[in-house]
Amino acid sequence: MRKVIYLLLALLSFSNCESQDKTKFSEAALNDTFVNLEGDTVVFKEVLNQHQGKLIIIDIWASWCGDCIKGMPKVRALQEAHPEAVYLFLSLDRGQDAWKRGIKKYRIQGEHYYLPNGKKSAFGDFVNIDWIPRYMVVDSEGNIKLFKAVEADNNQITEALL
Repeated sequence: MRKVIYLLLALLSFSNCESQDKTKFSEAALNDTFVNLEGDTVVFKEVLNQHQGKLIIIDIWASWCGDCIKGMPKVRALQEAHPEAVYLFLSLDRGQDAWKRGIKKYRIQGEHYYLPNGKKSAFGDFVNIDWIPRYMVVDSEGNIKLFKAVEADNNQITEALL
């Protein structure tokens, strides 16, 4: 019986790791729509295509998220250490006014997009957001080099940028 339990635990841990190691965005996530600061709807694929050939750091956050706000100094340090990267901030705020106030209040530098359907969207389903802030790194060829980090000073982010 003990062997069966260990086998089940091992299988569960492998299946969890596999879902965490996504290296390509799904078509549904790529075709999901976001809102930019001008109020225009943009397709996520178009946002990524604008930065083809560059490293991209994605920060999924919200202005109501205490951990997101506490982590902003670490994000700024990351931006100073890696100014060559593009920084995309994807907001899970409950409304566009709160999102825009948060950007201004916390002086967040980068490109900003609002997820109108938040976690209940194709992008949210793909990323499987269980905690914010959430950081991802996309390489210059559009591959996901780091699928999940919850701290901007996580060594995995730095390694993915090399």
